[in-house]
Order: sequence, then C-alpha cells, then structure tokens
Amino acid sequence: MSLNLGPHTLPNRLFVAPMAGVTDRPFRNLCKRLGAGYAVSEMVTSRPELRDSLKTSRRANHDGERGPIAVQIAGTDAEMMADAARYNIDRGAQIIDINMGCPAKKVCNKWAGSALMQDEALALSIVEAVVSAAEPHGVPVTLKMRTGWCASHKNAPQLARAAEAAGIRMLTVHGRTREQGYKGQAEHDTVAAIKAVLRIPVVANGDIDSPEAARDVLARTGCDAVMIGRAAQGRPWLFREVAHFLDTGTHLAPPSATELRALMLEHLHEHYALYGEFTGVRTARKHLGWYARSLPGHPAAVALLREHINRAERCEDQLRVVEDFFEACEEQAWKQAA
Repeated sequence: MSLNLGPHTLPNRLFVAPMAGVTDRPFRNLCKRLGAGYAVSEMVTSRPELRDSLKTSRRANHDGERGPIAVQIAGTDAEMMADAARYNIDRGAQIIDINMGCPAKKVCNKWAGSALMQDEALALSIVEAVVSAAEPHGVPVTLKMRTGWCASHKNAPQLARAAEAAGIRMLTVHGRTREQGYKGQAEHDTVAAIKAVLRIPVVANGDIDSPEAARDVLARTGCDAVMIGRAAQGRPWLFREVAHFLDTGTHLAPPSATELRALMLEHLHEHYALYGEFTGVRTARKHLGWYARSLPGHPAAVALLREHINRAERCEDQLRVVEDFFEACEEQAWKQAA
C-alpha cells in the first residue's frame, strides 16, 4: 500500500532507517531494489565548516539514486540547521529529515540528536526554522525521535504534537529512550499513543527484525509504516520478505546462493565506485561480515571467508575472495548431488 508524503507517493510502507556508516547511497539503492519503499540518508552535519569534507561530500552525493531522495540533518543551532536544509535541497534533497533520535555519545555530548529532546524549546525552534527553509522549495520536512531522554522523561507525545503544529509532515519514533541506546526491548505503547493523537503519518521503529515483527508492530501501534534498521544489515532482502508476508501471510523463500553472490558483487562494485579503493575495501568489510551471517556452507568456511575479506587490501582481491567462496560452495553442492 502506497503512502503520500508531500508531493511524493512512496510505493510502500517499509522504510530503511538512517544509520551512520551503513545507509550510504549503494546500500540505500540496494534496499530500494529489494523492496523498501523509502530510505533516509546517513546523518549529515549542519556545521558549514564540514560541508567540504570528504565524508560529508560523499553523503551529499545522490548521483543515480532512486527518488525520493531524503537527507537527514543534525545540529543544535536553528539557523544553521535551516542553512543545512537549503544546502542539501540545492544538491538534490527532496525530503529533509531532522535527527532527534541518534543516541551516540559523540552526537549527544554536543546536544544534537536525541539530546535535543531535553530542550523542547530549542528542538521546536529547529523544527520551525527547517520547515520555513524547506517550504518555499516544496520540500516536506520529517522528524525522527525517541520516546524521550530517559524512562522518567518520556516527552515524545508532547513534542510530537508541537512538531506537527510547526509543519512536520511525517514522524518516526524509535521505541526506546536515549538512555536505553539499543539495549533491552523497544516499547511501542508510546508510539501507539503518539499515533492516536496525530494527523500526520507516524512510523514505528525499533526491533522490527522479521515479517512477523513488522505485522505485530503495525497492528499494535496503528502506525502508517515501519522503519527497519539493524536487521537489514547484511540482509537487505528483508524488505521484500516483509512485503510478501504482509500481502499474503506466507513466507518468501530466502535468496539462493546464486542470487546472494550477485547481490554481494553488485553491492561491492557500487561501494568501491563511491569510496575508491583504499576506503572502499576497508568500509566494505563490515557489510561483508554482515552478509556472512546468511551465507551457505560450513561455519569453518564462512569463518575463513571473513578472515580473507579482512586481509584483502585491494578491490579485486576482495571480489576474488567472494567469487572463490561461491565457486567452492557450488563445487561442494555438485559433489553432494553426485
């Protein structure tokens, strides 16, 4: 089922969560091809002195990306965040998302991310400034937050109502406080309470790691969509599995070894094209390590694959390791069939 967000019609209600160091353009494109209806970029800093850094320039590069292009911005100064919105819109952003959900210490120590939920006046001034900056361009602004800073201060419902009144067009809520980080279990009762009082679309996030979890969270919260983060690491086909289950109530078969090989190689080639050889080989290691959890073959062979991947210093070496692994799996399958 589609979902409207400003001038955009999202093809379904399964979203990719923004994750620093993970949801770069190659990963977002792959998730969209495998069933995600929407994906938000990695967090982009609002600090102007960092806009020309290699990290920020890569995150602001949307060449060949399937739309709509959603960029998440983070910061603590309202005018600076408004400037960041305009800067990214000029570079292709079609949706601006405000980060009030990141629990990382290096972000929260600077009072950005989920730390903003401790200062509702500042948080609201940022929302108002970004909406004012994006509105003339016809660009909707969305917001991602947590349930609150800590268990004793779950202020997401009141902040959500204020954000809606200020012009936010969609809200995503991770069912944990900042204090929890990613520990324990996400609670979606607060998310359900927020959905009950807002008119804009609300998206549930947190611990959605299976088709059944997606179904249950949608039913429990009444939300318009779900956002999947860590569960998609090394498993981008999770989105089509969830979509199939929600449509039919049955499970889709996992990808075959042949498809896994093709997906991994496709991902690697796009990854290297964005990052270059030195950085590309090193940053690909985490993705390949996540993929390894789904690979066929004996655990010892998968462990050896990981070791060889982490030793590789060149793109062609890393690609060869992956090719060799699947060739060995194919050979073993032939022997067993014989």
